[in-house]
Amino acid sequence: MKSQILVVGSMNMDFLVNTDEIPKIGETVLGNKLTQIPGGKGANQAVAMAKLQNSVTFLGKVGNDHYGDSLLNSMKSSGVNIEYIERENTSTGIAVINVDKEGNNNIIVIPGANKSVDVEYLRRNYSLFEQSEIVLFQLEIPIETVKEALRISKELGKTTILNPAPAMDLDDRIIQNIDILIPNEHELGRIAKIEIVDHDSLLKAANVLLGKGIKQIIVTLGSKGVLYVDSFKHEYFPAYKVNVVDTTAAGDSFIGGFTSGYLKNPDNIKKAIDLGQKTAALSIQKMGAQSSLPTLEEVENFKIK
Repeated sequence: MKSQILVVGSMNMDFLVNTDEIPKIGETVLGNKLTQIPGGKGANQAVAMAKLQNSVTFLGKVGNDHYGDSLLNSMKSSGVNIEYIERENTSTGIAVINVDKEGNNNIIVIPGANKSVDVEYLRRNYSLFEQSEIVLFQLEIPIETVKEALRISKELGKTTILNPAPAMDLDDRIIQNIDILIPNEHELGRIAKIEIVDHDSLLKAANVLLGKGIKQIIVTLGSKGVLYVDSFKHEYFPAYKVNVVDTTAAGDSFIGGFTSGYLKNPDNIKKAIDLGQKTAALSIQKMGAQSSLPTLEEVENFKIK
């Protein structure tokens, strides 16, 4: 089955802990609720795009356990092609997510089977890269795998999009193969090796990476919206104001919405960003990651209250 979008990334079972306040170092707090929800940055972004009626294939791995079963069932029911996902004799990736009463969160990820997404696995599935228009990546799988997947994608002339999360240093051999980078402020500063303290340093960091070959950068700024930067211009896009319940999938839902819009019309960046922001605005009004991701109908009917 030919897919428009190929996602090479992570799959995790999320354990969502609701508390009034996220504990400080050495502090114990009482939780209000524990919920088990399918997640992982790669899987979330794939599901977001599939629910927006895109043809999406996923490359990744889960363990031979019931968490792996749940993740595969969730992705399949959302419309993602899971035919090429492999199972390993190890544990499925796990994420523990603390969410406070304001919807803020922190996350600890235990990679599990995600660490087994290796270069040989990519090469066995080379035809999927050939068949796709856009290839989307994150950094929850081994960095050497990401590097090779980017190289293959560019060798084939595909559009590459990288969400550089979790934050880490990237060498120029990776950077030069990225068409669109979608970081937050911290991730942007880490890659550009510049401390982000204000608007000027934000632009400086973006321009450093544009100078290394990236074509377009979209910096997610949380409740402030996003900043778009290319070699010719930059522009802020404010976020939609909604009642925030849980920001866990904010970034993943934005990326899913943006990529969906970009696929339909790569020349209309504003429209693609707006689709991403509407998708994120709907997502953060619900609990969880994949469970919060909206359908195309919900996004099309989105209204500012």
